[in-house]
Amino acid sequence: MIYAVRAFSLLIGLAFGLFQTGYIVGKANGVDLRTVGSGNSGTTNAVRVLGTKQGLLVLAGDAAKTLLAMMIVFFTFGRMYPEMKLLLCMYAALGAILSHDFPFYMHFKGGKGIACTAGYCLALCFFNPWIFIVTFFVFLIPWLITHYVSLGSLCVYVALVFEFVLYGQMQWPGFQYEQPVLIEIYVIEFILGALAFFLHRKNIVRLVKGVESKTYLRKSKRDEYNAMKAAKEAAEKAANEAGESSVK
Repeated sequence: MIYAVRAFSLLIGLAFGLFQTGYIVGKANGVDLRTVGSGNSGTTNAVRVLGTKQGLLVLAGDAAKTLLAMMIVFFTFGRMYPEMKLLLCMYAALGAILSHDFPFYMHFKGGKGIACTAGYCLALCFFNPWIFIVTFFVFLIPWLITHYVSLGSLCVYVALVFEFVLYGQMQWPGFQYEQPVLIEIYVIEFILGALAFFLHRKNIVRLVKGVESKTYLRKSKRDEYNAMKAAKEAAEKAANEAGESSVK
């Protein structure tokens, strides 16, 4: 029965994760986010393509579906099995993020799970609010300094892995479970982190090369950045064409 409860928790998450907010909001605005910008149906691409308001709507929807999936498990199976409440909620989060990233009815092309992670961190407030507080600033500070959403997102998952192990081994409030349960919790958290890094592998390459796209919430700053980026790309293209002509 214990394994069945794990499976049901995962399935609840999978069902909620199939609600593709970015695709729905994009279509409502006459755009398929998978075919424009970065080709991703997540929050960041929605902000760049549709603007801040629509991007925040996508963020809210994707965060809410993960939060709701975890809360359903929290108030149902979590009450039945308090000795593994956090673990079951994490199975729900894993399911929501997996089906968000790889929706079968969209040819497995979804988002990267970062907005879902925001909902995941919000739900963790029911266990220990410091999880959300720490990860919020871990994301915010790198993003405000660099305007690289991908950098802030990856920092969040690094912080989450360290937080989970620290809180669990120290038996802090919300993480007072038997060691086998804690190890399973750590494994799921590591899987979520590894998945985030895998889906951001191209972003990591661009970060290393210094060519990652920046994201601004203010329209004026976003337009200014896009204009500068377009001018730079045009100059590079002209230089390449001139070089090819000289070789000929």
